Amino acid sequence: MIHRLQQNILYSCVEHKKRSNEQLVVEHALGYVVTGESHFYTNQGMQIFGEGTIGLIRKNQLTKTVKAPGADGAPFKSINIFLDQHALKRYSAEHNLHAPGRYTGETMINLSHDPFLKSYFDSLLPYFDQPDQLSPALAELKTKEAIELLLRRDPKLKNFLFDFTEPFKIDLEAFMNQNFTYHVSLKQFATLTGRSLATFKRDFQKIFGSSPEKWLLKKRLEQAHFLIAQKNQRPTDVYHEVGFENISHFSTAFKNLYGYSPSSLL
Repeated sequence: MIHRLQQNILYSCVEHKKRSNEQLVVEHALGYVVTGESHFYTNQGMQIFGEGTIGLIRKNQLTKTVKAPGADGAPFKSINIFLDQHALKRYSAEHNLHAPGRYTGETMINLSHDPFLKSYFDSLLPYFDQPDQLSPALAELKTKEAIELLLRRDPKLKNFLFDFTEPFKIDLEAFMNQNFTYHVSLKQFATLTGRSLATFKRDFQKIFGSSPEKWLLKKRLEQAHFLIAQKNQRPTDVYHEVGFENISHFSTAFKNLYGYSPSSLL
């Protein structure tokens, strides 16, 4: 169950292990794992955030997330506050705070041992039993409080929070070869590489000699073939890992390319 108390405040409760469908963190997110575990898979590997973890995740991050019950069987429960650009720009203007430079630190910051942030999340718990008590005005106050607490902990987070510049143009070939397994839209890939959608498609054609759609499909299927044939993984475990939404689409595309079903490799 995912319950959005207000536009930027989200409560999750999952009884069984579950993959998240969203693979792009669009806005900065401050999260607290109440019970259970959250597994984050990025190009740097996997990180496990267990019960009591408080973390800050930077916007525009590609990640695959699995929510899982804890070792004691307790369901996964979490609270997430999304610090969207509109709220941060208002706060920046009101307090005359600006980013003195670009943020170059960690994209996931562990804040678990901060007692003030722990108390902050504890103050939100009653609203999940009585969601109608969290008005838009209260939600705005709680969002401002979160920003205040982050800056109290580390004033240098101004670069993290108040950098409103667009992603700069980066090496498209390297980025796509590292991130082709993430199921996000072409527009999102374009934004992450610092390009308009039209420029992204034009640059892509020059570099790869193919449209993004055809290249992504073939690249994902080749990776799936390797994982099944060489790593003995099952198609039902592979399709999501390489960037497909469902097993039916994956199986059909695989057979169209190779002439046989993925299960025939087992």
